[in-house]
Amino acid sequence: MSLVDELNALRALRENTAGLKVEAESIGGNVDKGWLIFGAALVFFMQAGFAMLESGTVRQWNVSSILFKNTMDGVISALLFWSLGWSWAYGEDDGNAFIGSGEYFLIDIDESNYALWMFQWAFAATAATIVSGAVAERCRMEAYFGYTVILTALIYPVVAHWGWSSCGWASAFNPGGNDDCPKYGQLGVIDFAGSGVVHMTGGFSALAGAFVLGPRKGYVTSDVPGSSPVTSEFLYRWSPGVSDSQFAPHSIPLQALGVFILWFGWYGFNCVSTLGISGYAPVAAKVAATTTLGAAFGGLGAIIFNRILVSFKKRTSVWDIGSLLNGVLAGLVSITASCAVVEPWAACVIGIVGGMVYVGASTMLKGLEIDDPLDAFPVHGACGFWGVLSVALFAHSDNVIRAYGSDHLINGKSLSGFYDQDNGNQLDVQLCFALSVGTWSFGITFITFTIMNKLGFLRVSEEHEMVGVDAAEGMGAAYGTLIPYSYSLPAAEPEVVAHNSDTDEPRPEALV
Repeated sequence: MSLVDELNALRALRENTAGLKVEAESIGGNVDKGWLIFGAALVFFMQAGFAMLESGTVRQWNVSSILFKNTMDGVISALLFWSLGWSWAYGEDDGNAFIGSGEYFLIDIDESNYALWMFQWAFAATAATIVSGAVAERCRMEAYFGYTVILTALIYPVVAHWGWSSCGWASAFNPGGNDDCPKYGQLGVIDFAGSGVVHMTGGFSALAGAFVLGPRKGYVTSDVPGSSPVTSEFLYRWSPGVSDSQFAPHSIPLQALGVFILWFGWYGFNCVSTLGISGYAPVAAKVAATTTLGAAFGGLGAIIFNRILVSFKKRTSVWDIGSLLNGVLAGLVSITASCAVVEPWAACVIGIVGGMVYVGASTMLKGLEIDDPLDAFPVHGACGFWGVLSVALFAHSDNVIRAYGSDHLINGKSLSGFYDQDNGNQLDVQLCFALSVGTWSFGITFITFTIMNKLGFLRVSEEHEMVGVDAAEGMGAAYGTLIPYSYSLPAAEPEVVAHNSDTDEPRPEALV
């Protein structure tokens, strides 16, 4: 073979190799889109978990209404995230560090972003559903729908823009150096799958809603005739009485089923937040491990701390299924921000502290007589806050580089601000972002609920609350009856009994 032939063969081989590289990149891109769609489906399936958990927790004459609200979360969030939410979260036409712009109604969106839109819509729907549990059993449908519009169109998209867009002021994906998109901190906030962006948004909004809406009738001890002036329901939580009979969950099996579904869906929530599987499979696998450990140790921390706390209050020590179930969720929320950047041992610590944070926050709300039937704020708000802060305490810079890419190397040096580095201010960045998310979510929700309250369509009437929202809204019974346990049944006809002729008192045998 002549030299010319050899050169031609090498040129053909080079062209063939380049073609194979392009084809491999195309295949990888398609696999990544399939990965996102798969994750979106898993996250959306979590709506079924929320529905079962909330249905089991509320009283049976409010089940239909809670299921209706959960279903409408998906409907309203899809409409609003299509029209406005995506634009204000990720639109890059004339956007700024506070809010995005462009691609309204998905017009002119890059076709490669449809899968990402679906994934982000499932997150927005999750944030909205968190609130439904906190306002259960006394919020009017119109008010809840109005709030869901505000959350999915404004509150969540703005927070997502801050933390995850290419222009957000706290985003690790913001390259910096743009006057229109200033960036806070060297890296920006690390909130890998949304302890802050999703769960704090929903949790602090839930707190504002529960606060403005007020407690259910009978929740505050002063509402109960003959009760002692006790300010905290927790002090007599384990004694027979109002808290056990009137507000007890009507179906523990539904609660447990809901938590198992949520735990299952969380693998889509966390693992698929890699936003791709090509080149990121090892990261996704590690996320699956840390997510599992966070959930397990969250449940462990909650039941142990709850048992100690109850014993300290001089009540009989018990193993509480409710604390276990919510403790698992607390661990999942806590590990969500750091799941890709911590070691497995750190996930255990984050989870067990998350379980304790949940129990402490739940006790605090009861002491303040803020009625949150699902403990939405303790699980999602308080543990979300802890999850965001825990990144700076336990993340390792090598894990950050693997999860976020080598582009975050600064001047050839690994990231600073983590426990394996001596210099940096990542805790400052994480704290600033968490406080901003909490203030924004609570503030806008507080204003929204206050306006609706002033307009008189926030809360159902006391009569409707007593008979149940299902009956008040004309929805029909979930189980074939709408008679609340606490509702007085018609008095029975008096029985004719024998009397002693001398005293006119019933004979003892007549009272048997």
